[in-house]
Amino acid sequence: MAVQRARFRVWLLLHFLPQVYCEYGMVHVLSEKGSSKGKDYCILFNSQWAHLPHDLGKASLLQLQDQTASVLCSPSDVPDGGFNNQIPMVMRGNCTFYEKVRLAQINGARGLLIVSRERLVPPGGNRSQYEEIDIPVALLSYTDMLDIGKSFGSSVKGAMYAPNEPVLDYNMVIIFVMAVGTVAIGGYWAGSRDVKKRYMKHKRDDGAEKHDDETVDVTPIMICVFVVMCCSMLVLLYFFYDHLVYVIIGIFCLAASIGLYSCLSPFVRRFPLGKCRIPDNNLPYFHKRPQVRMLLLAVFCISVSVVWGIFRNEDQWAWVLQDALGIAFCLYMLKTIRLPTFKGCTLLLLVLFVYDVFFVFITPFLTKTGESIMVEVAAGPSDSATHEKLPMVLKVPRLNSSPLALCDRPFSLLGFGDILVPGLLVAYCHRFDIQVQSSRVYFVACTIAYGIGLLVTFVALALMQMGQPALLYLVPCTLLTSFAVALWRKELAMFWTGSGFAVNTSLI
Repeated sequence: MAVQRARFRVWLLLHFLPQVYCEYGMVHVLSEKGSSKGKDYCILFNSQWAHLPHDLGKASLLQLQDQTASVLCSPSDVPDGGFNNQIPMVMRGNCTFYEKVRLAQINGARGLLIVSRERLVPPGGNRSQYEEIDIPVALLSYTDMLDIGKSFGSSVKGAMYAPNEPVLDYNMVIIFVMAVGTVAIGGYWAGSRDVKKRYMKHKRDDGAEKHDDETVDVTPIMICVFVVMCCSMLVLLYFFYDHLVYVIIGIFCLAASIGLYSCLSPFVRRFPLGKCRIPDNNLPYFHKRPQVRMLLLAVFCISVSVVWGIFRNEDQWAWVLQDALGIAFCLYMLKTIRLPTFKGCTLLLLVLFVYDVFFVFITPFLTKTGESIMVEVAAGPSDSATHEKLPMVLKVPRLNSSPLALCDRPFSLLGFGDILVPGLLVAYCHRFDIQVQSSRVYFVACTIAYGIGLLVTFVALALMQMGQPALLYLVPCTLLTSFAVALWRKELAMFWTGSGFAVNTSLI
């Protein structure tokens, strides 16, 4: 799982170099003439050089001096008169951050903005350098520097500050409702449908078209193969993201179309119109003479996926389509994939638990940049040339109005795996409820446990201020709750093996 917040603090491990502490901040810029409204720009700073005030009102408003024609690596780069009570803006260059900020400080600067054409990296140094410097130093993107000149001209003032970010965003409520709702509906639908298919023989009036989709029973071997494929794909995406991201987008569009069709078809079949069939033909699929209404539904589902694929980067509204398609995909997967025993559920959840924890918490010690492979791939590498994001997540834009929303990714994310994996256990619990006539006690308990696990994930996110592997909290909550209910009801043996079928159709 990958959930992102607007402000973050990371410890960047660069092999054997000291840790670098970095934060996002803002530089508030306005014209010296006072004729235009001010504007905030994102900066990346290291508070070990000097702290920034949290309140803009307490930040010093100083003249920004454009020195981007130089890199400030030698005394010859310092203009006549120095930087008396100013904040110079200089290019990144090849010298160290310490050399730049030292030159700026001894020449009267009150701060330093280093303009970078490349990815922003925290301005690091060592302990003795930190103790020597007492002015703030931060990195500003080259595009923001150009926008400052275009918007305010050459005579501008700026104030650097680091506003506090709310611990949690209200969009977490939306993600919580979508995730728990999908797990509950998908688990209930999958369990009921599976029992109906196996034990209820309904007469169909329109032939094979109404036959339910086939389910896939997951075996231990399939679980092992699936996990190996997940690991391989995640590593490949980490190293070849720009090449594989379009493949994943294409797969998502196809799978989401099928999922949306599967979810809407039961409702469309209730309509009294469009029951007529297309004429006889020899075309693939069409030779089965599907009903016109089902054909129109297929065209609609494909169109929705195509619209999302074309406008997927429209941040204002495309996320709504992505979430709708993602929920439909998850519901389709939950009713198609079946775990026949609690033993299989336990194996799948525990293996993916280890997988999630490893790729979030362990991989930062293995990568050169100290980045988590899971978080980096889920949110999209910041240095990606395509700037595409993987669509296999629910995403909701942040609802708070913090200036730091300019800096970080503007969405909070929850991966499909954090819905599907526990959802398969919820579906199994509902099937078992029907088998032993238990008034859905397993289903309700497991669904509530999933909601509690998700809340714990959000709390951990707020406390640690970094992406969390949701399965770290969801797996123990759902597995232990299901186990405890079975133990309390003295049905653990049946629950473990999935035996004891006794259908009560009133519960379906």
